[in-house]
Amino acid sequence: MAHTASTPGPARSAEPGGINPWAAGGITFAGVLLLVDGVLGVIKGITGIASDEVYRRVRNYTFKFDVSAWGWIHLVLGIVLVCVGWGILKGAAWARATGVVLAAINLIVNFIWLPYQPVWAIISVAIDAFVIWALCTEGSKAVI
Repeated sequence: MAHTASTPGPARSAEPGGINPWAAGGITFAGVLLLVDGVLGVIKGITGIASDEVYRRVRNYTFKFDVSAWGWIHLVLGIVLVCVGWGILKGAAWARATGVVLAAINLIVNFIWLPYQPVWAIISVAIDAFVIWALCTEGSKAVI
């Protein structure tokens, strides 16, 4: 049976057990974005560790950390995100669930980090939100 659907729809295809190409493309894109977000995290981390003068100093902030501490947080999280993004691209079963959890953690970390570097933080939050959505919407198993 030929599959000719060219519009996005439910994550399932008309064929039993098939995955809609839109869902598969979203998962691949999520893997690439997780890789990119991880690389950005590594860059943010190295920058914060190397120089305390790059990021804005924040006063009277509940989540105030030393810039070096933020650097290490972003570096470690970035390395892990790169590994999970690679796992998603390779089709590893563990990588999708791990990707959702780590993207959520990274989203929270970047939200807390927002006063230090607003533009980078907002970009990372947007990437993480899309990654979570893409990895959660592939419908290989029906929810209802």
